Amino acid sequence: MIDAYSWATPNGHKVHIMLEECGLRLGRDWLAHPVNIGQGDQFEPGFLKISPNNKIPALVDPHGPDGKPISLFESGAILLYLASKTGKFLPKSDRARFKVLEWLMFQMGGVGPMLGQNHHFRQYAPEKIEYAINRYTNEARRLYGVMDRQLKDQKFIAGNQYTVADMAIFPWLRNWQNQGIDWADYPHLKQWFDTIAARPAVQRGVAVLADVRKPITDEKAREVLFGKTQYEKR
Repeated sequence: MIDAYSWATPNGHKVHIMLEECGLRLGRDWLAHPVNIGQGDQFEPGFLKISPNNKIPALVDPHGPDGKPISLFESGAILLYLASKTGKFLPKSDRARFKVLEWLMFQMGGVGPMLGQNHHFRQYAPEKIEYAINRYTNEARRLYGVMDRQLKDQKFIAGNQYTVADMAIFPWLRNWQNQGIDWADYPHLKQWFDTIAARPAVQRGVAVLADVRKPITDEKAREVLFGKTQYEKR
């Protein structure tokens, strides 16, 4: 049984989706252990042993590559591990595989950080800083445009094959309204988004832990996520 330590966020959902897409079923092949990041569960010593950066998700597989347990943090690394373990969603040929890795890195280095900052300054920042809102909203729109152009003549983000790159990007676009996005500006990306959203495994993946996550409205949760608790020496 694989143990996924996670929360209902884009980075958590991408791993939930991958597990389900690989044919692994929640409760049968893997378990979801909630790490409530608003309450500070990510700073617990047990979690830090497997995720030293105190971020979700983290994964523990009792049957690693050498038959021994393995733990991993960083969602991109987990996606690649599961692709290697199951032989799915990562092409075999060097050319096609590097194309997928290219777009996976695009998500890890661009889509995630930039849309995360966009969401923070538009939704969570204690004061509305016009410069920050404009900067990250414009960057979000630029990234959406990059993806829209990429999908003009192909079905999926790294070609005509559904891969880990699609799974990595999709959850980050589910909050498009809060990112200041108008889908009318990105028709090719919208078609891709709807195609991914309709997949049964994706629907199961984004439902994982969604019932226990609550909106961040109290000051304690804000302090844990964005205040001094986040930066304490451990």
